[in-house]
Amino acid sequence: MMLERDIIRIRHMLDSANEAVQFTCGKTRGDLDDDRKLALSLTKLVEIIGEAAANVSPETRQRYAAIPWKDIVGMRHHLVHGYDLIDLDILWQVVHDDLSDLIDELEKILD
Repeated sequence: MMLERDIIRIRHMLDSANEAVQFTCGKTRGDLDDDRKLALSLTKLVEIIGEAAANVSPETRQRYAAIPWKDIVGMRHHLVHGYDLIDLDILWQVVHDDLSDLIDELEKILD
């Protein structure tokens, strides 16, 4: 049985991932350069995903090893502590290419 706080954190991850993907609908990579609000929004949502992942228990992380927990938390640390070095190409790739797989895995956990 998964801890209630883990379920809450995974729900935060899923909600933020879905929101980030929705924000990119109809957008291109170039829009990140031209739309500061979009870039900041995506940055914050990816930070939330990483912060929530960092607070999921080690037991749950081990149980759901298909999720790259360490990479997700590492991305959060980079965005927060390396705020002046954010590579928008990487941010776009994470949101546009990687979050759909994460969403699928998180939905499986919550089902």
